[in-house]
Amino acid sequence: MKSLYIVPIGHVDEEVLRTIEVALWQVFGFTVQRLVPLPEPLYAYDGQRSQYSSALILRELTALRPADMVRVLGITEADIFIPMLSFVFGHAQLSGSAAIVSLARLKQEFYHLPGNTELFLNRCIKEAVHEIGHTFGLIHCSDTSCAMSLSNAIHLVDSKSADVCPNCAIVLEQNIKKIFPGSGVENVP
Repeated sequence: MKSLYIVPIGHVDEEVLRTIEVALWQVFGFTVQRLVPLPEPLYAYDGQRSQYSSALILRELTALRPADMVRVLGITEADIFIPMLSFVFGHAQLSGSAAIVSLARLKQEFYHLPGNTELFLNRCIKEAVHEIGHTFGLIHCSDTSCAMSLSNAIHLVDSKSADVCPNCAIVLEQNIKKIFPGSGVENVP
């Protein structure tokens, strides 16, 4: 049976990991398993930016290849970036095997606001679904309530759903069937 894997990079709270595991199973229909945590991504640290290169972390994630792996999602507390943007909530290989989500800017505390666990966990789910959606070939959606809509500010994360819209659901199902014919995945929306 094919599995979607998640891997903590550095310390990640157990509640976050469990929440993301359940959400990914519900949206994508694959069994979700957890890999042994990877160390802090010191190799990806950019001292000038005081952030971590998501591209370098993705390179490490693509090397993870359990035999039954469908996709892998790295989850980190590190604040990540791509060169053309000051930050990203996550980064994925379009139609590739790996994605990453950063928890740093999903926390209310980052914005000097009181912590809110429920809001934080909802943001984690939305970004995990969004990034894994990219690995299955989904692009940014113009429906702002869709999990696949572009979120380059936290209020945009908050305004979207954790589910993909009906149009993205159709594309997702078609893409999964093309990639994994006969996978038996039934939970795809």
